[in-house]
Amino acid sequence: MQTTELLENLSQIFRKVLKREDITLTESTTARDVDGWDSLTNMLLISEVEKAFGVRFTFRDIVKLKDVGDLCRAIITKRQP
Repeated sequence: MQTTELLENLSQIFRKVLKREDITLTESTTARDVDGWDSLTNMLLISEVEKAFGVRFTFRDIVKLKDVGDLCRAIITKRQP
């Protein structure tokens, strides 16, 4: 899966969880850039991402994520056989 496709899929997940249709993510997007993305919604987002992509993140994985690009790379890494 390419990063561009991942970003579109992640944007859809963020729109659903945050109930906002105006969200378009880039690799450099952080929680500070998106209204409503706080620690609570972060856990909801991670849960939805895990379901959507069939991956599991450890606590260590999650705390290393600094932006959406890190999330994309983590998904790609976890999905590799």
